[in-house]
Amino acid sequence: MAAGTVVIVGGTQGLGRRLAERFADDGHPVVISGRDSERTAAVAAQIGSAVRGVALDLAEPTQIAASLAGIENVEHVVLAAIERDSNTLREYDIAKAIRLVTLKLVGYTEVLHALHPALHDTCSVLLYGGLAKERPYPGSTTVTSVNGAVETMVRTFALELAPVRVNALHPGIVGDSPAWENNAAMIEAVTTRTPIGRTITMDEVTDAALFLLRNGAVNGVNLNVDGGWVFG
Repeated sequence: MAAGTVVIVGGTQGLGRRLAERFADDGHPVVISGRDSERTAAVAAQIGSAVRGVALDLAEPTQIAASLAGIENVEHVVLAAIERDSNTLREYDIAKAIRLVTLKLVGYTEVLHALHPALHDTCSVLLYGGLAKERPYPGSTTVTSVNGAVETMVRTFALELAPVRVNALHPGIVGDSPAWENNAAMIEAVTTRTPIGRTITMDEVTDAALFLLRNGAVNGVNLNVDGGWVFG
């Protein structure tokens, strides 16, 4: 039987791209999304011949269904897109806050609404959150709130899409991620507070994602992948 399609929203960079590469290596057809059509197509071509790119902006939810039209035989849906919003109360940017809330809450939901006719009983869905929900920092009010919302969305999605499984992954600071490569001070601070004595890696997060997507007994779970940082 041919492998089902893996849809990775936010698959052009970082953790989403690493997961797309793993599925492509395993022989799955993969659809990745990004906001810029040319860049997304270029990244898809770099990953492999069985990878297709679609232009999609989660903060424009009324356009999502059209972007995903025609995708069939879906095996896994991964919602990995995020924007890093630093938005303090004293200098509050309403437009940035609305965009992030729309992207994560409405956008994630609309992707599943658009794709649910292509899902079957043994499909799985994975949402990416983050540990700002456990460790807020100055300027993280919106990020902390939406990642906390992911924790609850998993439960409602698992009920609404049953028997399709739905889980979430909440990574800590990923030391070898491009997002943190120029922030040595943060890496050092996290390392000193993490019981394993180092930051986690992109491959470790990807391994955890594959576990949540493939293990048929795991459903409605929020998994922290952080080396123990949240209690260090």
